[in-house]
Amino acid sequence: MKALERNGVVIDQTFAEAFPMKATRILITAHNMAWARHAAVSATGFATSVIACGCEAGIEREILPDESPDGRPGVSVLIFSMSGKELGKQLERRVGQCVLTCPTTAVFAGLPRGAPGSDVAALGKNLRFFGDGWQISKVIDGVRYWRVPVMDGEFVAQEDTPVVKAVGGGNLLLLARDTDAALAAAEAAVAAMKRLPNVVMPFPGGVVRSGSKVGSRYANLNASTNDAFCPSLVGLVAHSELASGASAQEIGCVMEIVIDGLTEADVGAAMRVGMEAAIAIGPAGGLLRISAGNYGGKLGPFHFHLHKLLGVAGDAA
Repeated sequence: MKALERNGVVIDQTFAEAFPMKATRILITAHNMAWARHAAVSATGFATSVIACGCEAGIEREILPDESPDGRPGVSVLIFSMSGKELGKQLERRVGQCVLTCPTTAVFAGLPRGAPGSDVAALGKNLRFFGDGWQISKVIDGVRYWRVPVMDGEFVAQEDTPVVKAVGGGNLLLLARDTDAALAAAEAAVAAMKRLPNVVMPFPGGVVRSGSKVGSRYANLNASTNDAFCPSLVGLVAHSELASGASAQEIGCVMEIVIDGLTEADVGAAMRVGMEAAIAIGPAGGLLRISAGNYGGKLGPFHFHLHKLLGVAGDAA
């Protein structure tokens, strides 16, 4: 396998394999940013992986009063799932239990209506029934909003939100000398990615230490530890990605970053800036190598070749 070197960091000639998802953006506003963030953090909890969470979600960014639908501060949230049906189910539960319940909040769609290929999922359409018959609606510019009476006034929710095709599972593997170095590189990469629109990194702090592979020796598990990248298993597994190369003996910790985005271009852009931020740390900071996870192209149709993302011609298609 050929490799590229940037600032002393080896970049594997490999690709991250991603797959189609469905996604929506919701805007949560509140009396002040603190309460908008409380609702957003709660609504995006337990949403790291569709393997067991039903959806993958994260805070995209904070929105200022002059760009929010009701002139109040807010937070933009992206939610991804494997189907529109599951996305709708997760959306209703999370908004109902985490946004409706949070003091002073309102919720609005954050994607343009009528986008090509888009569908819709209920937002306030079903949650209005919490009003027990006291709820009322108003149509503004062809869009219906529900006003549900609650103990601090009323909860305002747009009736529905567009659902669009999206991409999930873009990833980077950061191979470092030790835990401090791996965390520093991962944190720098995540910080760079968060400056871009249309993407979230759904795992805690944007970082995954339990990278997985498809399948297991246990029949009831559909995913298990990515042993090829586990430093503690070098010499014990049949194939280790850490057993050869000039830096193999120095690799003591591997961290993964998973990226979900609204488009293929969004995920690719995030991976590129993430790599650049990590590369800037270099071997002096303990980062030795960057790789990515794939299943030979069998998992999904989106293949993000690391060398190509860094502008190197001739990487495999």
